[in-house]
Amino acid sequence: MSPQTPLPLRDVHPGLAPPWWPPAPGWWWLLGGTLLVLLVLAAWRGWRARKERHWRAYFEQTLRQAPTAAAQVAEISALLRRAARRIDPQADRLQGEDWLRLLDSGWKVPAFAAGPGELLLEGMYRREIDPAALEALRSLARRRFVQWMTAT
Repeated sequence: MSPQTPLPLRDVHPGLAPPWWPPAPGWWWLLGGTLLVLLVLAAWRGWRARKERHWRAYFEQTLRQAPTAAAQVAEISALLRRAARRIDPQADRLQGEDWLRLLDSGWKVPAFAAGPGELLLEGMYRREIDPAALEALRSLARRRFVQWMTAT
């Protein structure tokens, strides 16, 4: 060809688009990593739920062994004191309002110092305890006990 003659140019034909299946190896790694994270998260949540069920059952079993309502209040107090030692090693030595304030720590509304938790102060020394007040204390104490026992 001489330099004077134009070159015969043709249109550029685009190649075929890459297929969407099978994905590139990077996508497989991303999928595997995501599944692994989800599996670990599910196992961790299952472990936490099993731990909470264990401590709820322990709380209820301990209270079932108490023969009277006053004995149940005493058991609730003992269980809460054991759980409080996980938060503060000196917590089992607190008395009166200081003890109730520790039980309320971290909650927006004080339920022990100004609610059903007041039964902890003298409830174990009463002859008669209102069943509704005892059930309210039991529910509140169970929630605090499980919360402290599962906090690690």
